[in-house]
Amino acid sequence: MAEKLDLKQAKAMYKGMIDMFDSIGWTYDRRDDELVIESGVKGEDLPIKLYVLVKPKQQVVQVISPLPFNIPEDKRVDAAIAVCVANYGIVDGTFDYDFTDGSISFRMTWGYRGCKSSRDLFEYLVMVAAGTVERYNDKFFMVGKNMMSVQQFIDAENNN
Repeated sequence: MAEKLDLKQAKAMYKGMIDMFDSIGWTYDRRDDELVIESGVKGEDLPIKLYVLVKPKQQVVQVISPLPFNIPEDKRVDAAIAVCVANYGIVDGTFDYDFTDGSISFRMTWGYRGCKSSRDLFEYLVMVAAGTVERYNDKFFMVGKNMMSVQQFIDAENNN
C-alpha cells in the first residue's frame, strides 16, 4: 500500500514539474515510465543540460546538470580544489566531482515526503540549478584548460 502512495505522490510531483516547464515555455523531453524530464538552456558560453528525476522510493526530486566537458588528468587536483571552493559558498545544491574521469555535475535535491507540489518550488529548483551552473561552468572549464589558476578561481570567489 505504501508503494502505491509513494508512486501516486511521485507522479503528482512529476506532473507538477511538467506543468512548470510548460508555464515557463521551456522545451523538454520526457520519459514518463522513469519519471525523468530532460531539458536545457543555452548559457552565455556553454550549454546547460538539465535532468529532473522524481524518485518515488526516496521521495525526492533531483535536478542534475552534468557539465559538457571532463577535466584533463593533469588538472584534476586543481579542479577538485575549485569545486570545493565553489561548494563552500553555494546555499542550495552542490557540485559532484568524479576525480577518476574528471566529470563534474551539479545536483539539487528536494525531499517531498508529506508535501504538496508547488510550481514556485519547481521553478526555483530549475532556475537555481541553471543559474549556478551558468555561474561556474566556464570557470571550471578554464581551470581544466589552464586558462585560470586555482588562486585566480579563489580570488574570484572571494570578490563575489
